[in-house]
Amino acid sequence: MRIAYLSTFYPYRGGIAQFNAALYKEFADKHDIIPYTFLRQYPDFLFPGKTQLVQDGDTAEIIDSKKVLDTANPLSYLRAAKKIAPFKPDLLLTKFWMPYFAPSLGKVSKYLSKSGTKSISILDNVIPHEPRPGDISLIKYFLNANDAFIVMSDAVKEDLLKLKPDALFEHHPHPLYDHFGLKMQKVNARKAMNIPEKSKVLLFFGFIRDYKGLDLLLQSMKQLPEDYFLLIAGEVYGSFDKYEEMIDRMDLRSKVGLNVRYIGDDEVSRFFSVADACVLPYKSATQSGIVGISYHFDLPVIATDVGGLKEMIEPFGTGAMIKRPNANDITNAIKDFFESGNFTNSIENIQKYKKSYNWKTMANAIETLYDKI
Repeated sequence: MRIAYLSTFYPYRGGIAQFNAALYKEFADKHDIIPYTFLRQYPDFLFPGKTQLVQDGDTAEIIDSKKVLDTANPLSYLRAAKKIAPFKPDLLLTKFWMPYFAPSLGKVSKYLSKSGTKSISILDNVIPHEPRPGDISLIKYFLNANDAFIVMSDAVKEDLLKLKPDALFEHHPHPLYDHFGLKMQKVNARKAMNIPEKSKVLLFFGFIRDYKGLDLLLQSMKQLPEDYFLLIAGEVYGSFDKYEEMIDRMDLRSKVGLNVRYIGDDEVSRFFSVADACVLPYKSATQSGIVGISYHFDLPVIATDVGGLKEMIEPFGTGAMIKRPNANDITNAIKDFFESGNFTNSIENIQKYKKSYNWKTMANAIETLYDKI
């Protein structure tokens, strides 16, 4: 099969580029595949982080992709499609996570379909966490421009079927990232980061945005005993000032470690190696790539019961669920997890999960879906 994979690749950085690189490598073993990426992914004023690109010191999977699409320039949409067309792809594979990309990716898909190319999109989200006026029209345009979809959670599946009831899709949980290296010995990792050896270390990892509930987790830390320690690691989208104010007001400086910056791939191992559990106190969600990173390092996940997080954890016994996104429920779930004996069982169950959901099974799901179109 000839596959044109149009999405975020090197030199762009972040979880989506990592996802695409891993899946591309899996397909490259048995298919003729070309990775295409953006001339411009976002205009700078729309991107809330510091940079979209790999920086010196970042460890990134270098994929030799072809830059064809400027999402901010409608004149480039047709040009991009015409640059892909000579490859004569059987399949156009894209990844969709926000309405902004609907016009550009949708246009390319519509053009290539005239030559018989089938299109499948991997949906991170359908309806965004922070919706804006006009989003639904853009999303419907994109969905109607594609033949079929991969969903990675029931929450995304339900959103897809609300907007496109006749959608053809396959469900496959988010595969585990496997490029972050080996887990370090916990004792050594904690010494290196000056974290007390006997603390129960909770990790909040990834981009810091309002819907991810860090404010709730900080409130919970005030309620938890002194032997609990929270490690915050990730780049903030917006301002961190309100969290700094909470930390000072609740006198949490001794219980919280701050690494408020982009965490490069070469650093990920030490953050997950020092922790006893990863906490996702999200107020809303679909699925989360952070779960996949946690499982790679055999780290249980404690998450709020929102979106598709539950189906990534509860059926497999790989962590614990928080009933509602509020500080009291977060506190109770964390204490119960460590006091009930579920901690050891969760680590054993993660090993079983790893064997079932990986990049090979994701590629197989896409191939199965292609044959159904």
